[in-house]
Amino acid sequence: MKLYRLSKEKYKDDLSGKGAERYGGRWNTKGMRMVYTSDSRALAKLEVAVHVSLNRLPRNYYMVTINIPDRLISTYESSMLKGKNWKNNPPIKFTQSEGDGFLRNKEGLALRVPSAVVQGDYNILINPEHPDIKKTSVLQVEKFDFDIRLFK
Repeated sequence: MKLYRLSKEKYKDDLSGKGAERYGGRWNTKGMRMVYTSDSRALAKLEVAVHVSLNRLPRNYYMVTINIPDRLISTYESSMLKGKNWKNNPPIKFTQSEGDGFLRNKEGLALRVPSAVVQGDYNILINPEHPDIKKTSVLQVEKFDFDIRLFK
């Protein structure tokens, strides 16, 4: 499966999960390494755009295309999120705990989870410390320019 990750230039070759480890995210707490990717370029773009001020155009971004064998991606049971305000910002402890459990158990290399930004689309979380990480490959790294209309 092709996955997409939009990152600043200085992190375009970094799939270590150190950024998520440093700051935490919707699906991990600080101190837990995780690589966030999306199932489409459009979702990867929106996942970045929601964190940027409307009057500030992001610059020096790169779209990284990653390949992971489908068999190494499991799917999170979305019914677990019913009744929870899991799309809140800042993220709730429930989703962080679920993601941390995925990382600790090392049962799979990647976990497909619903996007909080686009209903019906998915992000794929990668455990960079999983033994199968060597089965991933970076297919392409290309400069990415945001459309200025998104930030007006």
